[in-house]
Parts: sequence; C-alpha cells; structure tokens
Amino acid sequence: MTQDGVRIQKIIADAGITSRRGAERLILEGRVSVNGIAVTNLGARAVPGTDAVEVDGAAVGAPEALRHYMFHKPAGYLTALSDVKLGRATIMHFLKRLPERVYPVGRLDRDVSGILILTNDGELARRLMHPSYLVPKIYRAAVEGSPGERALNLLRSGRLMMDGKPCAPAEARIIARGEDRGSVELTLTEGRHRQVKRMLSAAGHPVTVLKRRSYAGIPLDPDLPPGGIRPLTALEIRTLRRKVGL
Repeated sequence: MTQDGVRIQKIIADAGITSRRGAERLILEGRVSVNGIAVTNLGARAVPGTDAVEVDGAAVGAPEALRHYMFHKPAGYLTALSDVKLGRATIMHFLKRLPERVYPVGRLDRDVSGILILTNDGELARRLMHPSYLVPKIYRAAVEGSPGERALNLLRSGRLMMDGKPCAPAEARIIARGEDRGSVELTLTEGRHRQVKRMLSAAGHPVTVLKRRSYAGIPLDPDLPPGGIRPLTALEIRTLRRKVGL
C-alpha cells in the first residue's frame, strides 16, 4: 500500500465488481486485501497494476471498459436484477442480452415506463443519483380529473409535503385536458419514493399512467421500442458527465 495511487474502493468499482459505495462496505467488512494485508481503512490507496488487490481472496482484474446504454423500460417490470422473495419479473429479462454487466441508474416503479440509463461507470452513476447534483427528470402523466392552474401552481410552489418535508418546486405544464381526465408534464430534480404520483395525487389528480420521457437532459429515443436497449451516443455520454461535473 502507498499514500500515492488510487483509493481502493475506486479500483474495485472500476473493475466492475460493485459500486464505490458497495466497495466501501467490502473494505469495512474486512473482505479486501492489498498485497496480502487486510485493509479496513477507507482512505487506503493502491497502485493499479502494481499492488495486488483482492476481494474475498479473488484478484481484482483490470478495469472494465465503461459502457453506457439507454433502456426503454416497459411497465410491469421491477427495476431490480432479481426478486427472490416474490419472483416478479425484473429488468434482468432484458439486460441478460448485453455482453457485459451493467446496472440501472436509479429506479422506475414497476408500473412506470420510460427512459432508464444503464452503466458500469460507478462514479457517474453515483453522481447522477446524488440529490446534490439536481439531475432533471421529465415525466408525462395521464391523470384523473381536469387539471388547471390551481393544480399547476401547487406543484410549482414548493408547498407540497412528503414524509414531513416539502417537495422542491416542480416545473409543470398541461399537455391535454378533457372533462374528466388530462395529461401533465412534470420536471423534477428530486427522486423521492413515488414522488410524481404522490405530488399529483396531493394536487387532486391521481395518476393513471406514468412515463419518464427524459433523464439528465437526454430524451427517450422515439425509435426505441419498449424493452429496447441501445448504446448512448458520445454526445449523450458527454451530456450526462457535464450534468454532474465530470
């Protein structure tokens, strides 16, 4: 080990074994060694290619090539890699066709469709999910009732409460409005549990169908069918990285 080099959790994450946070847990649990010596200090560093880093006795190999994909998640699937307890369908049904292991950035509820970013870039994923980066997400919701300015003003106000805390103001606009139903678009920079549904319900318009149409400035590809996956373009990857200061 050395004071130079790279933090060990980054080496583990870059090798695709787990996220950086997951690597920190492995270190604290005493499951990581460097040059045969157990490491439990999160500040410890090693030199890739020189120091021998092991997790549970298995050598940590060279970093995986970073991969980034757009996934059009269909409704009816959990944003999880498995559901051992209940055996429900998960997005692994679609991810298993990919040649490398990637993970979803954040989550969409089981009954929600739309854009989901998949990557093995642990640092990018961590920043995209961290609330301090205020990553914008755009949702289109079909709702009960005929939404008007009162509902929009409430969504924009920052006065709606969830779990005892105010919601950040949302950008909101009406897409369509009928006698007893409508469509609303919301832009959020928070990612609290079932937030869009809870905000619209509190505004008097329960959601019937919900789709995420954009994530961090990247719109869902209209040519990508539900269940479809494609690599992100170089421009889309740069857009993601700029959003979080990388």
